[in-house]
Amino acid sequence: MATGLPSQKQVIELLDNEFARAGYEIEDVVVRDDARPPKITVIADGDKPLDLDTIATLSHSASKLLDDLDTAAYVLEVSSPGVDRPLTSEKQFRRARGRKAEVTLSDGTQLTGRIGETANGQLRLVVRPSARQDWAVRELPLGDIAKAVVQVEFSSPHPREAELAGEDDGKAGA
Repeated sequence: MATGLPSQKQVIELLDNEFARAGYEIEDVVVRDDARPPKITVIADGDKPLDLDTIATLSHSASKLLDDLDTAAYVLEVSSPGVDRPLTSEKQFRRARGRKAEVTLSDGTQLTGRIGETANGQLRLVVRPSARQDWAVRELPLGDIAKAVVQVEFSSPHPREAELAGEDDGKAGA
């Protein structure tokens, strides 16, 4: 007879190595046995984007491993952290390189810019103070950032902006 769902810790311990082999880290696991049907959600992130093919592969592997447990029926969902997740660690800023972000500094200053290189506790943010001014790089200590959230974009960045962010690979503005 099937038992209840595994705990968050059990899911992480069971799946962590499998996700790591694929190049991803488990950022969170949410186990909802009060949902109908019960649901296990695994949030993963890595240095390369989590595309649909990778999600399908990870879901298949995770399902096989979880099915080895004697658990109640459940729905498994594997996904990336959503774009509205605040960036809080150097690793998250590094993974978001080239993306546009809304940044609030600890003094209340708000900036919109493209995330450039992040290293040694410093973020290079590409900003354009006004339409009359050129793109510039602003160095920000990560400790001075109160909040940063990636913005959804529907167009390519200006070639100069992409170049300053370190994303100029011949595709900018294409």
